[in-house]
Amino acid sequence: MTTLVLASHNAGKLKEMQAMLADLPLQIRSAAELGLGDVDETGLTFVENALLKARAACRATGLPALADDSGLIVDALDGAPGLYSARYAGSPTDDAANNAKLLQALAEVPDDQRSARFHAVIVLLRHAHDPQPLICEGSWEGVILREARGSNGFGYNPVFLDPQHNLTAAEMDAAQKNRISHRARALQQLKQQLGARLLSA
Repeated sequence: MTTLVLASHNAGKLKEMQAMLADLPLQIRSAAELGLGDVDETGLTFVENALLKARAACRATGLPALADDSGLIVDALDGAPGLYSARYAGSPTDDAANNAKLLQALAEVPDDQRSARFHAVIVLLRHAHDPQPLICEGSWEGVILREARGSNGFGYNPVFLDPQHNLTAAEMDAAQKNRISHRARALQQLKQQLGARLLSA
């Protein structure tokens, strides 16, 4: 069985990845479990930030590492909040404040110009100097509502509407969301490619 370190302190993310990859011969351990600190996310893209986190985890543990970076991209705001989605309204992170700032920024934007998407990047490095990282990406298209709906999930879920289902991400149950979300789509790619990649290490 191969041990991977997940370069995250998010217990929910660890549980989600363990469930999605449960049928592969993997043991996934979190950065928190291994006593790793946070990494400065100084990249200018989701891919760069995910690579920074994965590389730091590889260096610290000597193990292959998984890392992800994700955010909300709003077309009318030139891609904001983007890389800064978690800290859009400042630090410490505050979901309610982030949503309030987003709705205020879009207050004058017509309904037909409120397109947005969640985007996730998941990276696997076999070692800190791996020249061929496995990079998987997933997007979830939607629109930003004018007020929050639903109480499930976190982040921008209450204001992000999936038009195909006419539900916000916060109105979906976990099983439905985990089939169609940006992270689920990136994880599906990862799952398809991970076995062969590890065998070639």
